[in-house]
Amino acid sequence: MSHRKARAGLRTRLVLAFLLVAVVSAVSTAVLTYRAARTAILQQAQDTAVSSFRDRAQSLVVQLPVQPSVLQGQLRQMAREGKPHPWVVFAEYGSLRLSSGTRPVSTVITPALRRAALAHPRGSFQRVDEHGRPWLTIAVPTVFRPWPGAAARPTGLTLYAVMPLTDEEASVQAMVTAARDGAVPGLALALVPALLAARSVLRPVRDLRRAARNMGSGRLDTRIQVKGGDELSDLARTFNESAVELERTVGELRDAEARARRFASDVSHELRTPLAGMLAVTEVLDEDAARLAPDTAAAVRLISTETGRLAVLVEDLMEISRFDARAAELNTDEVDVAQVIRKTLAARQWTDPAQVVTDLPDGIRARLDPRRFDVVVANLVANALRHGAPPVRVRLSVTPRTTAPPASPAGAAAAPASVSSAAPVPPAAAARIVVEVADSGPGIPADVLPHIFERFYKADAARRRSQGSGLGLAITLENVHLHGGTVRAANSPEGGAVLTVEIPLRCAEATA
Repeated sequence: MSHRKARAGLRTRLVLAFLLVAVVSAVSTAVLTYRAARTAILQQAQDTAVSSFRDRAQSLVVQLPVQPSVLQGQLRQMAREGKPHPWVVFAEYGSLRLSSGTRPVSTVITPALRRAALAHPRGSFQRVDEHGRPWLTIAVPTVFRPWPGAAARPTGLTLYAVMPLTDEEASVQAMVTAARDGAVPGLALALVPALLAARSVLRPVRDLRRAARNMGSGRLDTRIQVKGGDELSDLARTFNESAVELERTVGELRDAEARARRFASDVSHELRTPLAGMLAVTEVLDEDAARLAPDTAAAVRLISTETGRLAVLVEDLMEISRFDARAAELNTDEVDVAQVIRKTLAARQWTDPAQVVTDLPDGIRARLDPRRFDVVVANLVANALRHGAPPVRVRLSVTPRTTAPPASPAGAAAAPASVSSAAPVPPAAAARIVVEVADSGPGIPADVLPHIFERFYKADAARRRSQGSGLGLAITLENVHLHGGTVRAANSPEGGAVLTVEIPLRCAEATA
């Protein structure tokens, strides 16, 4: 589901980016076209009105002193002849105010226009918006010449023309509406190439994701079909080249690993026969060591000890080789778990309460491989006695579900660090047996805890000559996994290490 969301998100972003470019282009074109068209329409109306009014004002014959009735008639005549629309003409002469309309004074004639009319004998004009309506106002002062060729002198009479630009503004708005109505279907049409473009881009991305998933699941022969010569095709070629190199490298590693496993298995197998003879000889020498010279007796005992260690190492190597080759078999039987644990402790003479303390309730029955479960318990207890401190506590219990280390409460001063390794648990195996082996030692260092189940791992140089092979906990881990269980290592808040094994019960009911 998350992959689908990511893919849909990428497609959406591509389509939105495509549409955004289309919208920006359409809006930019519309804005530039609007400005140019508006300027052209208003400029044409303005030039026509200014030129026409200036000609009428300059051809007007005015008698001085001004006669209001005559002047008002002239103003009305000029208003009727207005171009491109009828004007409302106003006249100002001293305190006299006249117009061709019903009001002698216009509210759209500004003081700035009046000052401009006095400064420019040929007149001036201004566009004014009043209550959302555009107006063109023109001011032309009237002049007279005392004699032909003489300089023009102002008469003191100034004529104003006020023309509404409603029609021109309506034309501009009609253009905007047409552009908007045309942009909506245009964007709808742009959605089609946007989807096609997103599809063409996402197809190789989906192929790459599918190929990466296949490689992650182990299909190293996965390749991507390369089409075209764009950047995505280069990415597909790079992926294929990397896949070829990875397949070659992994193949070499697998071959080397298989050879190493065969070598360890063959060597371990070949060593068993001579070791059997050596062990028989060392047993005889051990019996006669008391009658030998002290130095010779010490050498004999050393040989006996090292031969025993070698025998343990060989057996552990053979066992781990069987796990690596997936040849280990699980021969289960329904057993009393407490009785199996007691037999394990008794067989290794771990019955002294000062060394091992048990809490093993009877009646807990489960389907286990007794031999492999014996190895699990023996390795855990031996590890606790060897690297921890007695007494070692062995506790058996049943839990109805898989448990995990409790989360540390906020601000807790001491929380047990832990590391676990889990195998898939069958859905029907809800109830689980729990075996805890805890020692009374200093615990497992934090830097050692993540590596405790690794093969041949030893925490420090002082332990390299210990009796263990370095494979005990690794074999324990494999045996627990073979049962479908989990094993976890942690440090107890009270001190000491705690190793916990949980294995599905695999039987109808625990009677304890």
